[in-house]
Amino acid sequence: MAMNDEETAALTAGGHTVGKAHGNGDDSKLGREPEAANIEDQGFGWINPTLEEKGPVTSGLEGAWTTNPTKWDNGYFEMLFNHDWELKKSPAGAWQWEPVEIKEEDKPINALNSNQRDNPIMTDADMAMKMDPIYNEICLKFKNDPEYFSDTFARAWFKLTHRDMGPKTRYIGPNTPTETLIWQDPVSIGRDNYDQEEVKNKISDSGLSISDRVTVAWDSAKTFRNSDLRGGANGARLSLSPQKNWPGNEPERLSKTLNVLKSISSEFGISLADTIILAGNSAVEEAASLAGINLELPFEKGRGDATQEMTDVNSFSNLEPEADAFRNWYSGKSKSSPEELMIDQAQLLGLSAPEITVLIGGMRSLGANHEGNKSGILTDKAGVLSNDFFVNLTDMNNKWNIVGENKYEIRDRQSGELKWTASSVDLVFGSNSILRSYAELYAQDDNKEKFVNDFISVWDKIMNADRFENN
Repeated sequence: MAMNDEETAALTAGGHTVGKAHGNGDDSKLGREPEAANIEDQGFGWINPTLEEKGPVTSGLEGAWTTNPTKWDNGYFEMLFNHDWELKKSPAGAWQWEPVEIKEEDKPINALNSNQRDNPIMTDADMAMKMDPIYNEICLKFKNDPEYFSDTFARAWFKLTHRDMGPKTRYIGPNTPTETLIWQDPVSIGRDNYDQEEVKNKISDSGLSISDRVTVAWDSAKTFRNSDLRGGANGARLSLSPQKNWPGNEPERLSKTLNVLKSISSEFGISLADTIILAGNSAVEEAASLAGINLELPFEKGRGDATQEMTDVNSFSNLEPEADAFRNWYSGKSKSSPEELMIDQAQLLGLSAPEITVLIGGMRSLGANHEGNKSGILTDKAGVLSNDFFVNLTDMNNKWNIVGENKYEIRDRQSGELKWTASSVDLVFGSNSILRSYAELYAQDDNKEKFVNDFISVWDKIMNADRFENN
């Protein structure tokens, strides 16, 4: 959720200011889960035979946190800090904290019997609000300033419930706040009245290689997450902390490439974000031309640039990848395999199996591997947008041998001559039956143009994934 300590404390305290926990019963008496329940239960699981008598059973904890659990007040902090607490068991057998001593009038009224008062409770998370020195200081501040607590909770709640909606430009309705908040990943509006062909020509003459240009565009766009609509190329945050220092982005090489592109963006008075994507597009067009296919990639102008002040460094650190299958990079820090991380990455990018396949093959042919490693570059003409990756991967004249962790060699089946090296990510497109079917499709002699067109379609999709104003 990318909440700081103050937001975490406000959400915990605010959430426990109203309502109660439900554990006044024996959870062993609950019915089966929805999928296993009787047909007459109509999809409602965990049927509770003692519901009317004792109320629901969920967490197993039982009780309210405050004297008035239906009222928004500062009662949570009064209850927490004005009492000593001891561990006791709920009726359902869960451990919970209850006051050592408490006045009868300070107890909350029983939810089912207005003539009965019960002990309030606290969870381990609540006790941390009191015992942890950092959270203790925050909560005492809330206790002494109820208006500040209410405002902090309101802001944290708004963040919690809108975190996955993407930038503010996607909000609609009369209740949309006018204030721009840093967690919304704000981006300034960029120019769109310029000649993109002039910019591309300048980039092509800059000395940056096809690999340099493809890499910078890909690294800028690959952070997009379909889950919460964060990341992406808009804003050019690749040039800012923390992204510019991520090992997966090759900081030294990135800095050199960005210095060239920044000069060009300044010359034309356009955003660095647009310039980065134009660099990638120009490289793909050149690589396609070298394959004998002349075309122009679609391009939407108008991206803006974010500043360091507009970027929540701690929050963006959560977007740092542990691997990038499309550049054949694996940090080794994850317990998941490179192939599994490829699927995770593709899911966040919203890619289908055919899109994953053609993108991998295209990126390998363009020579966009991390730090120039040759693993998976199954071609003798890197930088040409060809289907060689698939041709050589599926060629039965070749034999694969494992030579180390995530390292394989491809040798001529007859002579034993070493041809190329590859990773497990590369080989999965030959070993997995579904992925192999797509690999064989793109390996066909009569599908070279289809391969290029399909690659461009996926490339454009990723470069524009965060252009919500155009969707």
